[in-house]
Amino acid sequence: MSNMGSYEERVRSFDLDEVKAELGYTDGSPLNIGALCSDRICKLGLAGKKALLWEGSEGQQRVFTYDDLRVLSNTFAAGLKQMGIVPGDRVCLFMDRIPELYIGMIGILKLGAVAQPLFSAFMSDSLHTRLFDAGTRAILTTKRHVRKVRKILGELPAMEKVVVLDADDGFELKEREVAFSMDRAPRVESFEPFPATPETPSLLHYTSGTTGKPKGAQHVHGSSFSQYITTKWVLDLEPDDIYWCTADPGWVTGTSYGIIGPWLLGVTQVVLDAGFSAARWYEFMQRYRVSMWYSAPTAIRMLMKEGKQLVQKFDLSCLRHLCSVGEPLNAEAVLWSQDAFGKPFHDTFWQTETGAIMVANYPGMKVKPGSMGRPFPGITATVLDLKTKQPVTRPGVVGLIAFKPAGTSPGTGRASTRTGISGSSAGTTT
Repeated sequence: MSNMGSYEERVRSFDLDEVKAELGYTDGSPLNIGALCSDRICKLGLAGKKALLWEGSEGQQRVFTYDDLRVLSNTFAAGLKQMGIVPGDRVCLFMDRIPELYIGMIGILKLGAVAQPLFSAFMSDSLHTRLFDAGTRAILTTKRHVRKVRKILGELPAMEKVVVLDADDGFELKEREVAFSMDRAPRVESFEPFPATPETPSLLHYTSGTTGKPKGAQHVHGSSFSQYITTKWVLDLEPDDIYWCTADPGWVTGTSYGIIGPWLLGVTQVVLDAGFSAARWYEFMQRYRVSMWYSAPTAIRMLMKEGKQLVQKFDLSCLRHLCSVGEPLNAEAVLWSQDAFGKPFHDTFWQTETGAIMVANYPGMKVKPGSMGRPFPGITATVLDLKTKQPVTRPGVVGLIAFKPAGTSPGTGRASTRTGISGSSAGTTT
């Protein structure tokens, strides 16, 4: 039995107040994502549980417990505060998938600043567009990527601090640069999290820019409600799971479900900071006994090209649930995964703007290959006619996928649309 249980019953009975209660939140009390992901989990008696198992491209390994996450995020928050960063300031994270990226984000949120994660493969022009538009005040980066920042620093008047996280004694700091090491800084046992409200800004994500200039999507601390319950019901995470989200935190999936979601549930997650290799991915999952895997159609299709025979060289019996996100999941990929892993990938649909899953194929629900599933409980979804903007009433019509905000609707509360094709009836996308 999945965490969600009966989809139909959840749709009938969904109540956001129950989600709030599970997170220990009462209306009017502070709500800080950073504290929910670390301090709260420790108070639940899970301080010694592993929060992050990290592996680098050369096989380096590091392990962090939830107490490490709590203390080291405090260290980041206190360090940034000492540098003059205050609540509301935008702080960019621009680095590879190293532990500092994940833990540093929790620290930024604890401080009440706005975390702005950016994909480390961005070059200076893409970086400039987003930093200038956001008026970013500080950026956390590494020696490998600081040269890109230096190239555009003169065009970023709001940027006051360039924090180099791995600067050693031989590294020459330049204009506006400061050194900070998570490992060498004094560990901060106690830090009072900023008393955020559900509407306090938390993260600033930028769209990819496929429809023009990249657009900033401001998220709030209240997104934790939707990220918590969608992680629990759609990704079906359980206390003993070992979870792997392959998305980079420079994109929204990598934060909503690669940082916030699993840590809100007190789950152990693994991170592989290395380029794509089918054999290494399979070996990684085999060695860490990954049970829940969240990836993207592009990656799945790359795995398909390597063949089922490669899969059979590894023991992946640990896998119990697979999900996909990021682009349409083609039917062939679903059928292939069923054949190769004995389980289909479950498609999930959402957007940078929503910050959480809107439509999905749920665990325990029979997957129709090529279908993105059904709306999440509490959300009204339909396909609108391109001309009339009214719900379509017959299948096969191309239109706009639309979500209607409601009082019990998870997400950021903003209406959203995207091109899609109508299913069997208005109100259900298939």
